[in-house]
Amino acid sequence: MTVVVLLGAPGAGKGTQADLLAGRLRLPHVATGDLFRLAVRDGSPVGLEARRYMERGQLVPDAITIQMLLERLTQRDAAGGVILDGFPRNRPQAEALDRALAERAAKVDRAISIEVPSEELVRRLSGRWVCQAAGHVYNASTNPPRVAGRCDLDGSPLLQREDDRAETIRARLALQLGSLRDVVAYYRDTGVLRVVDGVQPIDEVLGALLGALTDAHGRADVIEAV
Repeated sequence: MTVVVLLGAPGAGKGTQADLLAGRLRLPHVATGDLFRLAVRDGSPVGLEARRYMERGQLVPDAITIQMLLERLTQRDAAGGVILDGFPRNRPQAEALDRALAERAAKVDRAISIEVPSEELVRRLSGRWVCQAAGHVYNASTNPPRVAGRCDLDGSPLLQREDDRAETIRARLALQLGSLRDVVAYYRDTGVLRVVDGVQPIDEVLGALLGALTDAHGRADVIEAV
């Protein structure tokens, strides 16, 4: 099993790139936000436990999140590996994930950080629109829907969140970037980190991600499908 972790601040495009990379590599894109929604919807034991925290407005404990991830890894479509998006968010989570994977003879094979300057992140996030039905994200300047105000996939209305104001975004990013730097440093120390410039056009970022999965000789050292 191959495990690829995509890292990046909100607005860096990791969700979009995870979808593209998943299609290219024929591996499932596993986003923790989606896992929570599905587990709660399906009423699984771990989902019901997570819901108790979510209903109180509390963060779901790392142990529950990791249990959801591990259960996802047992599904048939994940037999060859997964692309993780949205976890780990801090160094303790990264360490806990490594321990949990090691117990199953697996590991994080590559962590790729999509890096974008803070002010560019603010610009992107302040133009963000989200599908009401499924949570697909669009951006008015970098990834607009084909029909204004409608999701390309299901036609559902797109909404802009009230907290997507520039000043709110800057304050939120200041907190998130600190934790992200710790995760990036952790994976750098373990030798699996690669860094990609996220300011490039979407197709060029994808090409850089694919390149980050190969070794210095151009041979696919992480995923044979590359």
